Amino acid sequence: MSEHKILVAEDERDIRDLIVITLQIAGFNVIDVPNGEEAVKKALEIMPDLILMDVRMPKMTGFEACKALKREEKTQDIPVIFLSAKGQDNEINTGLDLGADDYFLKPFAPDDLIVRVNKILTKYGKL
Repeated sequence: MSEHKILVAEDERDIRDLIVITLQIAGFNVIDVPNGEEAVKKALEIMPDLILMDVRMPKMTGFEACKALKREEKTQDIPVIFLSAKGQDNEINTGLDLGADDYFLKPFAPDDLIVRVNKILTKYGKL
């Protein structure tokens, strides 16, 4: 089991399970939560190497959660990848403006997800 911790915040169970399984098969230690509020709490608690976050979630959106994490000194340097079914440019730009490192559109091929995750972890010197 890899020491690399990835936090996954996604409210749709099927998608969350797919992401978790995909990352676990690739050897990552995966922690998953169902909404943005939980993502912020859990990130502060476990200090993951990377956060994969859906944009549209109950309680707190991915954008709101990202804002909160970037405001916290402890979590501001954790890379965030947004997941979204919406490919609207303005949404992508909003995510990137908030400090996200990447924007991944659903549905996606599991292999593509691993490539993206490895690329971001490598960029941050975590792989």
